[in-house]
Parts: sequence; C-alpha cells; structure tokens
Amino acid sequence: MSQLPTEPDLLLLLHDVARLLRLETDRRARLHGMNRAQWAMLIKLSRHPGLSQKDLAELLEVEPMSVARLTDRLAARNLVERRADPRDRRIWRLHLTEAAQPLLAEIETQRGAVAALIGNGIPPETMDTLVTGLLRIKATLLGAGRCGAATHDETGAADHGTMAGDAPSENTTADAEQEMV
Repeated sequence: MSQLPTEPDLLLLLHDVARLLRLETDRRARLHGMNRAQWAMLIKLSRHPGLSQKDLAELLEVEPMSVARLTDRLAARNLVERRADPRDRRIWRLHLTEAAQPLLAEIETQRGAVAALIGNGIPPETMDTLVTGLLRIKATLLGAGRCGAATHDETGAADHGTMAGDAPSENTTADAEQEMV
C-alpha cells in the first residue's frame, strides 16, 4: 500500500483553489440573480465595448452560441444591447446599457471582497511573490503550446503566450486580480 504524499501536491492544490474560487464567485453572483458567466461577460464588455459575439466568445473561452444565450438573458434585463455593425450587417456588436453601470459597480465591490478574502492573512510581499509565480506558470504553459488557447490583452487582441524562456510579466497583484471573475 502506497503512502500519501507528506507535502502538498501543487497540481491538486491549484485545482482545488480554482474550484473554490469559482464556487465563491458563483455564490456571490447568485445573490444578484446572475451567474459567473454573466458577470464575466459584463466585465469584458465594460473593458471592450462593441465586441462581436464571436470575439466575446473567444475572450470568454466559450462557444458563440453560449454568448448568444447569455446576451439574450442580459438583454432581457436591459443590461446589454446588440447593435448592427456598420461595416457588416451579419455582425452584432455588444454594448452595455446605462442600466448595467450600478451592477458593474457591485461586481467590482464583490471582486474586491473576494480578493480580500483570498488574501486574508497573507502578507503583501508573499501575495506579490505568489502572483509573480502564478504569472510565470501561466506564461510557461502558454509558451509550451499545450493549452491550445490564446489569452487576450486589455485591448482584446489575442496573445498566444510568451516563450518558456521569456521573462515573466511585470504585472502587479491588481493586474492579476483584474482577470478574476
């Protein structure tokens, strides 16, 4: 019979923390009659107004049909509107409505609360080291080309990762928290 490892398994720990973070975010979104995917969509549209449904699907790493359903639900709540693309009538551009602004403020409040929760008891210098390490892991995995998905920068442009030997990003804790939903 094999013994259980005496040291934490990094892969399982990362998986468990990500799962618990999703559960906490889902719980908070449900308090507002929404879900994490809807929150993510609102956040992405606040940062990149006028995205097409296809572009938003790529950013959210979901199928375009999922974005169409999310858009339908958010449009029914008067939070998102579809506008025809002036250059291509087949494309709908998504925009937040004025009614979405108070909800976005609440989402940011909740994101801050979750960030405070996960950082509770962790000294700032340790948190900075943790974020730097996680960014390095992300860059290495993207550089290895095994993830199969591009990330997107703040302009919405695809970033297919850095090479494994590249220097880690100089992102701060706040930058990393911006990606949390």
